[in-house]
Amino acid sequence: MKQQQEQLTAYTLAGIFTLSLRLIVGWTYFSAFWRRLVLENKLIPDSAGYIGEKFNHFLPNSLGIKPVIEYLVSTPDLLWWAMVIFTIVEGIVGLLYMLGFFTRLMSIGVFSLAFGILLGSGWLGTTCLDEWQIGILGVSAGFTIFLSGGGKYSLDYLLQSKLPKNKWLVWITSGELPLSMKRLSKVAIGGAVVLFIVALYTNQVFHNGVWGPLHNKSVKPKIEISNAGIQNDALTFKVYRVEGADVYGSFLIGITLKDANGKVLLQKDGEELAQFPLTNITNDYVAKVAPGKHSLIIPLGSKATLTIRDNMLKNLTEGRYELILTDVSGITWKQEIAID
Repeated sequence: MKQQQEQLTAYTLAGIFTLSLRLIVGWTYFSAFWRRLVLENKLIPDSAGYIGEKFNHFLPNSLGIKPVIEYLVSTPDLLWWAMVIFTIVEGIVGLLYMLGFFTRLMSIGVFSLAFGILLGSGWLGTTCLDEWQIGILGVSAGFTIFLSGGGKYSLDYLLQSKLPKNKWLVWITSGELPLSMKRLSKVAIGGAVVLFIVALYTNQVFHNGVWGPLHNKSVKPKIEISNAGIQNDALTFKVYRVEGADVYGSFLIGITLKDANGKVLLQKDGEELAQFPLTNITNDYVAKVAPGKHSLIIPLGSKATLTIRDNMLKNLTEGRYELILTDVSGITWKQEIAID
C-alpha cells in the first residue's frame, strides 16, 4: 500500500515537473497549424510560402523516407492533401498535448511528428543544426511525457473520476502505469539509451557531429547535372539542387558550352537566363526552376530539364564538350558531353 502511494505521488510530481515541457513542445506543433491557417494561409499551391514547396526542400538529403517525399512532391494533388492532413494533425496533437487530454496518446503523436521531422529535414539549418535539434528534442519530449503522463495539471487528471476504471486506459491518458518500479526503470533507461543512439547516429549522418570534419549542407548551393546531351540544334540537361539554404534559391547567372580546346561555343548570361522560356523548362517537382529578375532561380530540392536551342549547335563535330553552370556566388558546376 505504501509503495503504491509512493508511486502515485511520484507520477503526480513527474507530471508537475514536466508541465513546462508539455506546454512548450505542444505549442511548437500547434503553432505550425496556427501559422499556416490562421495567421496566413500557406496551403495555397503556387503561392509564396506554400508548405508543399517547403516540404520539397527536405528531399535531397532526407534519411530513410526519401521515396515517400519524392512521390508526394511529384504528385501535387496528393501532396496538397498530405499537407492539409499533416497540418490538422499537428494542430490537434499540439493543442491536446498542451491541455493534457489523452496525454500519452498525444505523446505518441508528438514522437511520430518529431521523428518524421528528424528524418526528413534533420540536415537543414544555415547557422546551426536547426531542424536536427527540433526533431531530436521533440522525439525526447514525446518519450518523456509518455512516461510521466499529464500529472495534476491536465484534463486527464480532472476527468479521471468520470472516466471508466480501466487499467489499460492509462496507456493513452495519464496516471500510474501498471508496471512495477523495476520494469518501469528498465523501460525508461532502455528508451533513453535508444534515443541517445538515434541522436548520435543522425547527428553523425547529417553533420559529422560525432567525429570527422563537420559539414553543413545548408550553407553553399550545390547543383547536380545529369542527362546532358546535344541533338540537332538543342542542348538539353537536367539540374537538381541538392544543397544550400532552403530560404532562397541558387541564382544561375551563366550557362556556358565549351569545346575540348576551351573555346566558348555558347554563352547565356544572367539577363538572358532571366528571360528563359518557360516552355523550355520541364519541372519534376512542386519546387520549380523558373526565371527570376536577373537570373534563373533554382530552389532547394527542385529538379528540372532545361532545353536551349541555338543554330550553332547543329553542326558540331564529334568530340568532347564541357557544360558549365555558374552561380551568382561564383561557384561553378561542370558536366562533360560527348558527341559520337
